[in-house]
Amino acid sequence: MNTTSLHIKIEPAVKERAQKTADELGLSLSSVVKVLLKQFIRTKQLSVSLREIPNARLRKELQQAEEDIKAGRVISFASGKDALDYLDREIENEKHPAH
Repeated sequence: MNTTSLHIKIEPAVKERAQKTADELGLSLSSVVKVLLKQFIRTKQLSVSLREIPNARLRKELQQAEEDIKAGRVISFASGKDALDYLDREIENEKHPAH
């Protein structure tokens, strides 16, 4: 296969972290760059994913969910069908509330 070299300038710490991450995934840093470049060519887009940092409201909701789970204020289902059956019953009960 005919190949060429690509030389880029990057901070040493970035290269080291990228190399470590590639190693953890069983990949070479060269293969990671090849895949990214091929995707860039194919899609003509640069796709960058950043971790979403939850805002204050979401953090509060997540905290409440954790507290509900710990306190046992949750309903679990063995299957998706069980969950849908539960929702059907709730809807029916809402239509015809017991007095």
